Amino acid sequence: MKVIKTILKRKLNWVALPLVVLFLITATFAPLLAPADPSTVDLEQKLSPPSHSHLLGTDHLGRDILSRLIWGARTSMGSVFLIINLVMITSLVVGSISGYIGGKVDSLFMRICEIFLTFPTFILAMFLIGVLGTGMTNVVLAIALTHWAWYARIIRSLVLSMKNREYILAARVVGTSHWQIFVKHLAPPVLAQLVILATLDIGHMMLHVSGLSFLGLGVQPPMPEWGVMINDARQYIWTQPELIMYPGLMIFLAVLAFNILGDTFRDSLDPDILAEEA
Repeated sequence: MKVIKTILKRKLNWVALPLVVLFLITATFAPLLAPADPSTVDLEQKLSPPSHSHLLGTDHLGRDILSRLIWGARTSMGSVFLIINLVMITSLVVGSISGYIGGKVDSLFMRICEIFLTFPTFILAMFLIGVLGTGMTNVVLAIALTHWAWYARIIRSLVLSMKNREYILAARVVGTSHWQIFVKHLAPPVLAQLVILATLDIGHMMLHVSGLSFLGLGVQPPMPEWGVMINDARQYIWTQPELIMYPGLMIFLAVLAFNILGDTFRDSLDPDILAEEA
C-alpha cells in the first residue's frame, strides 16, 4: 500500500510510529501498567525523589508520578478519540446532506457552519464549557462543537465535486436510490479524506484538551491528565521542575508523533509530493 511505503520511506516515521503505538498501548492497558493507584494521597511521601517504590518520584500530595502519567495517557487519548469520532460523524452527516441535496438545505447548513467558524476554536470551547460546565464530558462536547464545521465544509466540497460525475448520473438514471449512490460511490472517497483530516488534527485537539484542563476548565482533579498535572506543578516550577517537565514532555511527544504520521497520510495521497521525494 502507498501509505505503508511512504511511512517506511521517511526516517522520521521510524520514531513517530513506535511512539504512537507506545502511547496507544499505554492508554489501553493503563490499569495493568500503572505501578500504583494514581489518586492515592500519601502526604508522608510528598515530593519524594525517584526510588524503587516510585520510579519518577511523587507529587505534592504524595501521588506516584509514573502512574499518573500512564493514566494521563488514557485520559488524554480517550478524550481525543471521542472528540474525533463525534466530529467525523457530525461533519459527515451535515456535509454530505448539504452537498448532495443543495438548495435551501445547503444554504442553511453553511450559514450555521460560518457562525461556528467565525470564532477561534479555543475561545469558543472556553465559552461552551462556561455554559455547559466543567468536566470530561463537557470538554469532549465543547471541542467537538468547535471543530465539526471546518470538516463539514470540506466534506460538502468533496460531495459537490463528485455528485454530477457521469457514473453518479448514470446510477440515477437506472433508478439507484440516493442512499445506495452515497454508500457505493460517494462514501469511500469522502471517508478516506475524513480519516486523513482527523489524523492531522489529533495533535491539535490534544493540545486543546490539555490547555483547557490546565486552565481548570477541563478534566478536574484528582483525575490524572497531563494538563492537570502541569497545573498542579506550577507552584513548584523552581524547586521541583521535573513535575512540569514529565507531563509537558508527554504532550510534546504525543503531539509531535501524531502530526508526523498525519503529514504522512496526507502526503501519501498527493502524487506531486511523492514525485518530489522520489
